[in-house]
Amino acid sequence: MTSDNYFMSLAIKEAEKAFAEGEVPVGAILVINNEITVSAYNSREVAFDPTAHAEIIALRAGAEKIKSWRLTGATLYVTKEPCVMCAGAMVNARLGRLVYGCSDAKGGAVQSLYQILSDKRLNHQVEIVSGILEEECVALLKRFFQARR
Repeated sequence: MTSDNYFMSLAIKEAEKAFAEGEVPVGAILVINNEITVSAYNSREVAFDPTAHAEIIALRAGAEKIKSWRLTGATLYVTKEPCVMCAGAMVNARLGRLVYGCSDAKGGAVQSLYQILSDKRLNHQVEIVSGILEEECVALLKRFFQARR
């Protein structure tokens, strides 16, 4: 198992925690120097916070932990393609690398609808890897939304 697969499998475990709390199952793992710095999952419903996406929680906690808003050496593993808000936060955090599981045709801001992380007009670009454990990520989201119907 590659390290990308390993860390994504941990992000999926975080997403399962979100699922158990009635949240859209998205999980994130922030890795610095090949060590887990932060684990997070969506908590908008529980926190009554529209910004409580797994990615935002991970970026905030990671920056606080290393005492720097610049996360240039960090990799963020996320189960679903980030939205516009999260992608913008990654650029602003100077994130080094994003690895995500499945695309989001309705709201993805990395490759699907927008390409914020690779937009040369912005002052920072983030390395992108997609499709890691994609089937598992898709299956979890499908199971969640089928249960809600």
